[in-house]
Amino acid sequence: MEIYYNLTEEDYIHFNLYHVKNSKTGKQALGWQRFLSPFIFIAGAYFLSWMGDIPLLPLLITFLLMSALWVVFYPKYFYSLITRHAKKMIKEGKNDGLLGDHQLTLTDEGLVDTSSNKETKVTWSGITSFQEDDQYFYLYNSSVSAYILPKREIDQVDQLRMYVQSKLER
Repeated sequence: MEIYYNLTEEDYIHFNLYHVKNSKTGKQALGWQRFLSPFIFIAGAYFLSWMGDIPLLPLLITFLLMSALWVVFYPKYFYSLITRHAKKMIKEGKNDGLLGDHQLTLTDEGLVDTSSNKETKVTWSGITSFQEDDQYFYLYNSSVSAYILPKREIDQVDQLRMYVQSKLER
């Protein structure tokens, strides 16, 4: 089976967001950053009250409000930070083999990804997991990288899903 597709910067960014939202480490990082900071805010209110001889209640109300806003809005900031970092990484160096036109050939032995300047081969045992969302298939070849297949470029989405799953179940 052969699939021809074009991988764009948006596709790569989407993968990074998907990965962070679905990985254990990404979820933990967001959780710690989201909920530890409000604890520090509230501790700061007590510290300022104690050190500055300021009434605790107004400080506590202010810092609790800041904490609530932080908890609500921090995830949006966190994911925008992931997006910015992914864009910076793309612009840092040569990424000719990452973005652009690809030909993915699926065989009984594995898959071959061919782009404008490189070719990578991996056996089915080298695919650590197969995941998908509404727009993409992800064939993970490590805990942090995957072959990204945009569903918009695939004619037979269900057939591809069944084929890959059958190869990985062996």
